Amino acid sequence: MTLILIAYLGGVLTILSPCILPVLPFVFARAGRPFLTSTLPMMAGLALMFAGVATLAAIGGAWAVQVNQWGRWIAIVLLAAFGLMMLFPAFGDRVMTPLQSLGARLSERVRPGGSEGLNEVGGSLILGLATGLLWAPCAGPILGLILTGAALNGASASTSLLLLAYALGAATSMALALLVGGRVLKAMKGYLKHERVVRRVLGALVLVGVAAIALGLDRGVLAQVSAASTERIEQGLLGTGGMGHTEPEAEANDFRDYGVAPPIDGVTEWLQGEPTTLEDLRGKVVLIDFWTYSCINCIRTLPHLIEWDRLYREHGLVVIGMHAPEFAFERDPNNVRRAVQDLGITYPVALDNDFNVWRAYQNRFWPAHYFIDANGHLRHVRFGEGEYARSEAIIRTLLMEAGATNLPPPAGGTEAEGAMAADSGADRSPETYLGTDRGMNFVTAPGPLQPDHWALDGAWTREGQRAVLTGPTGAVRYQFRGRDVHLVLASTTDRPVRFRVTLNGRPPGEAAGTDVSASGDGVIRDQRLYQLIRLPNPGDGELRIEFLDPGAAAYAFTFG
Repeated sequence: MTLILIAYLGGVLTILSPCILPVLPFVFARAGRPFLTSTLPMMAGLALMFAGVATLAAIGGAWAVQVNQWGRWIAIVLLAAFGLMMLFPAFGDRVMTPLQSLGARLSERVRPGGSEGLNEVGGSLILGLATGLLWAPCAGPILGLILTGAALNGASASTSLLLLAYALGAATSMALALLVGGRVLKAMKGYLKHERVVRRVLGALVLVGVAAIALGLDRGVLAQVSAASTERIEQGLLGTGGMGHTEPEAEANDFRDYGVAPPIDGVTEWLQGEPTTLEDLRGKVVLIDFWTYSCINCIRTLPHLIEWDRLYREHGLVVIGMHAPEFAFERDPNNVRRAVQDLGITYPVALDNDFNVWRAYQNRFWPAHYFIDANGHLRHVRFGEGEYARSEAIIRTLLMEAGATNLPPPAGGTEAEGAMAADSGADRSPETYLGTDRGMNFVTAPGPLQPDHWALDGAWTREGQRAVLTGPTGAVRYQFRGRDVHLVLASTTDRPVRFRVTLNGRPPGEAAGTDVSASGDGVIRDQRLYQLIRLPNPGDGELRIEFLDPGAAAYAFTFG
């Protein structure tokens, strides 16, 4: 019940977001009309569009994103026509069929009863659907979390209920806006005396809103100029209700028989190995690692997996890296193949781009290790980093159960460098996403930053998963705690993007990460995680990464 309430409040809060401002003229344009034939259908259209977006996210994967982008432009064209009809009544009268019919439904005043009322219902419903297409991508972290859960875990009653609550919250805020807008219109009519003037003013505002949306200002500039962003409020709600992205409990599950392991069907492609099934691997001990190549927690477990594969492959161990992407670029097989080579992975890697295996195992975390015995039964599950000695002991036990003898000595501690080095275990800043879906602690005002807060310098557009540099140069600042600072980066062009890192206003020197020189210089060549800072000992400071070329895209900070 708590999560449903949080989702509802998140929907209500969306209208307070500054990037919603270009959409409000579409809402106010319906003010002053009957509730049953205008306001209610529009609210229903908005709720239906949210439901449609969620359904696509749950079942569509990458193609759903493309569909939504096309829908967004269709909505822009539709609402632009609506604005022109309001601004120029004669234009609305001259539009040819079927645009003439649509224009009449969207611009003609409601007349009680008859077909006009029916037309008004249809027009309001269409306008609600179009507004929903523009509203949804600009919504806050709570909707982003709900849609992410739908994409990872598939359609479920709980996801649908949360989305419905969110949609009802958004519809409630829209209804309140209509109520307030109706009173404003009434006051304006009293002063202006001519409704046509009011309609033309609203039409002009609609066109301004359409222009802002088409240029990306609704999700870019407006999202950055807010002095009272709703993100902090939503993040507080997430923390209260336990809906946020949290680390799993450190204590591992029991070592016991959980029954027959789920199949690993639905893999989209296999790297470094032939397609296989758990039935084909009967008699072998199987370790399935759910990972993604830009996840720092996953990367730090790889040295242990690689070593176990080296020690125990000839004794009956099969390690399978089940790659389940978090970001869109991680769906590209070429990117994964390059990462597998760069990370030195020796065992087969399966691409679970559609999350078929993820859902079969009801998995929720990166990394997650599933230990399967020679009879195909799941015997142990480990979430997150650590407990490597115990994990290796379980591997050895399962191998001996399968009849293996003369096992080599345990690997013990495994040394690694760079991003693969073990976590310091010190107090550190939380994982921080730079996109609008799960962004937190974003600061728009210039000046010193509070701990764990970050800011953008220059012209940027914040999208769902990332922040994209739209100007020739720009920078990201973060006041961090920890030993290591990593940032997932990509180039939106075919050209490399140069960057320069400073720590407390100076070149990092000996504190430079593996992807940065002592002078702070680095280059974005691949879509991956970059290590920017590696302090000798855990500490704090302000990191600034300045991009010297256009086309930089920044996704998420992680720390160690």
